[in-house]
Amino acid sequence: MEGACAAEGKLEPPPAEEEAAAAALEKRRERLCAEFASITSSNLGLARRCLEDSDWHLQRALNAYFEPPLDPRDVGGRRPPEPCIDLTADVDTSTTTNNVDCRQQEDESRFSLITWNIDGLDLGNQQDRARGVCSYLALYSPDVVFLQEVIPPYFSYLQKRAVSYTIIPGNIDGYFTAIMLKNSRVKFLRHEIIPFPTTSMMRNLLVVHVTEVGGLPNNILDIWEFLGKPEHCHYTWDTNCNTNLDGRYKCKFRFDRIFFRTSAEGGQVIPRSLDLIGLEKLECGRFISDHWGLLCDFDVIL
Repeated sequence: MEGACAAEGKLEPPPAEEEAAAAALEKRRERLCAEFASITSSNLGLARRCLEDSDWHLQRALNAYFEPPLDPRDVGGRRPPEPCIDLTADVDTSTTTNNVDCRQQEDESRFSLITWNIDGLDLGNQQDRARGVCSYLALYSPDVVFLQEVIPPYFSYLQKRAVSYTIIPGNIDGYFTAIMLKNSRVKFLRHEIIPFPTTSMMRNLLVVHVTEVGGLPNNILDIWEFLGKPEHCHYTWDTNCNTNLDGRYKCKFRFDRIFFRTSAEGGQVIPRSLDLIGLEKLECGRFISDHWGLLCDFDVIL
């Protein structure tokens, strides 16, 4: 009996180990709560309830939070998620923060794109900032969108809100690029991801193949230079005006650029205008990103 008791005793960890394991588990859960609360701009109590309901899987909890419930009674005391933004619908410009008229959405003679480093690595006010990105997409209805510094929760949010776009990510972990194609305007063929073996910043090249418009020669042009170097969109990263980073240093750079090559034959896409977007603060007191976005309009000549 004593031997049996001794054998049973070996199966149970000492009380000190149990306490250490419980403390480590609680510490991990506290970190998950803090991350959830930061991403959703909610409080820790709500974060814990959502994570408990999702068996402490962060991505599952975020998906459940951002996904509108099928029945309002299923909210269970949580703040109801924002209604889905249908980017195919017209937008009342009086409710936006940019005094620019809505572009003609199906004008075959025009083509538009937005490129934007949305700073998904900044978790502060992320839901407000993600909603701001969707508002700009709804306002301008670009045919193609290039996004940088996307993270999985941000990607999930865009998938649920940007219902009129096909979204192709450059990765599924960490932070990555993504390309959005407006379904009614761009025919998606295939994509490929070219890895950078020596990168220390998780970078790669995301290439999306769409309907072709003839061959491409070797001459590559910087659109900002092509349009005469307009001063109003010279700098896309400006800590003099953008306070998101709250840095003591003041500097400005043209980090974000758009390059293009004219078609050797067939239709031509010629840059028409270039503007900065995201220059206004949101109601939360922050900008959508520490980078301004670039909106480029083209003339399509067939």
